[in-house]
Amino acid sequence: MYRELITFEIAGQIFALDIMAIREIRAWTPVTPMPRVPHFVAGVVNLRGTVLPVIDLAARLGWQPTEATPRHAILVCQVNGQSQGLIVDSVSDIVGLNTETLQPAPTAGHDEVVPFLEGLVAIEEQMVMVLDLNALSASGDMAFAA
Repeated sequence: MYRELITFEIAGQIFALDIMAIREIRAWTPVTPMPRVPHFVAGVVNLRGTVLPVIDLAARLGWQPTEATPRHAILVCQVNGQSQGLIVDSVSDIVGLNTETLQPAPTAGHDEVVPFLEGLVAIEEQMVMVLDLNALSASGDMAFAA
């Protein structure tokens, strides 16, 4: 089966998401912080009159929180009927993927990223981590952000 992915960078690593889940790519706009939300929820932004929760993807993956600048972007995704934004360092490209080339995520170690991976794929001699949006949003903590 063939899929299209959008690739992007976070903390020097290349990730990808299924393009069908992406609704738009927004230039960085400052977020309004919210009280009593999980540490990886950067805040909310106004998306054409709708409150959009914005997730710091680096923090969600267990890395240092993003110090966002105008060079960052927000990927607006649709997950389980709800929109959410994901802060990424930069958006790279749209690539085609034959799903048979997708390798399972490694099970060794206790890397905080592995539970959020659908798999790994080599694209143009780079290893790309394909994220599973449902796993990223599965946490009960996400209910507070919506």
